[in-house]
Amino acid sequence: MVAVALVATVLFSAVSARAQYSADRPVGSSAQQAPAWQKNAGIDQNLNRPLPLSDSFKDESGHDVKLGDFFHDNRPVMLALVYYNCQMLCPQVLHGMASALHQSGFRAGHEYDVVVASIDPSDKPADAVSEKQHFLSMLDDSSGSAAGAVHFLTGPESSITDLAQATGFHYVRVPGPDGKMDQFAHSSVIMIATPDGRMSKYLFGVDYQPRDVRLALIQASTRHIGTLSDLVLLYCCSYSPTQGRYTVAVLRILGLAGMASLLAVIAMLWLLSKKPKGTPVGA
Repeated sequence: MVAVALVATVLFSAVSARAQYSADRPVGSSAQQAPAWQKNAGIDQNLNRPLPLSDSFKDESGHDVKLGDFFHDNRPVMLALVYYNCQMLCPQVLHGMASALHQSGFRAGHEYDVVVASIDPSDKPADAVSEKQHFLSMLDDSSGSAAGAVHFLTGPESSITDLAQATGFHYVRVPGPDGKMDQFAHSSVIMIATPDGRMSKYLFGVDYQPRDVRLALIQASTRHIGTLSDLVLLYCCSYSPTQGRYTVAVLRILGLAGMASLLAVIAMLWLLSKKPKGTPVGA
């Protein structure tokens, strides 16, 4: 009896201690809870939201421009928000975007334009110049025509805020290695806007599939660019906003396969029902 009572006391103490620990500090909470700043650096997919095309920026040459200056008929716009003194995530985003565009088969200035805007109001046109040159080298445009269709912008905080809110791109200042609040926490994403300046697609990560980029550009242009095979592929794929990429639409493919099978059966029955036009002459 004494042994049983002792075991019961130990078990009760252990359960009570665990319950108290769980109430005061849940197990694994320190590992599972995201930093407070991370909650304010996400993405809202503002699909079909108009961009602030009348807001003022400066291009890489230091000229005063409006955001709407870079939107043209039938040409969608690849859009990225970064900051030019970033040494970590932003270069990866721009590298992934240039690589996917290069492999998409489309050319800047022909099927699309590129607008990259800094979220740091302290960035200057001189910073944008070097970033644009590096981007063009990654884009590997042998004809040199891409330079006039790729734009790296800086602007006042009011314009940056308007653009960030319209795109749903949230960011927060965080301290750098030296403790200064000159870094930004933000999501890795590239965006596609329609020729009339409305948000169309978001592609997440730093490694973007050329197929996804090509389909997103075609869809944003309301199918004014691309080939017939692109349109078939676009029909067979659907954009997933939650995943930020294109996935195979199985039901659509099955529907096409069923339609093709039905047409094949009809054609075969028609051929079998045809009678010979004449009686063959014997030798």
